[in-house]
Amino acid sequence: MADHGEHDCKKVDGAITRVFGLLGKRWTGPIVSVLTQRPVHFAELRRAIPGISERMLSDRLTELGAAGLVVREVDEGPPLRVAYRLTEAGTALEPALKELGRWAEAHLPGGAGGMRGEGGPC
Repeated sequence: MADHGEHDCKKVDGAITRVFGLLGKRWTGPIVSVLTQRPVHFAELRRAIPGISERMLSDRLTELGAAGLVVREVDEGPPLRVAYRLTEAGTALEPALKELGRWAEAHLPGGAGGMRGEGGPC
């Protein structure tokens, strides 16, 4: 094995591992992106993210809540409605998500169309 000296690969940063462990899961980024706009009811959130199942949306919202990024709020109604909003920590992701979106538009194929974080959640 060759000695690479100062050019040896460094281990990945623990913070990067943690952030992509959470945000790297399918659907998590789009959910957070929609919630950066305003608090959203479950049904609206599901409509805003084509292809996501109710079960997957529920699972991801639970994970985001456990991570301290999303809060579930119940409106007793009638009718009873549940909305989700970002916490302060979740809202702090917005600049990074916008920058990632700009990067994707410039560097990833299929930039036209798809979820771009524009418009409302429905």
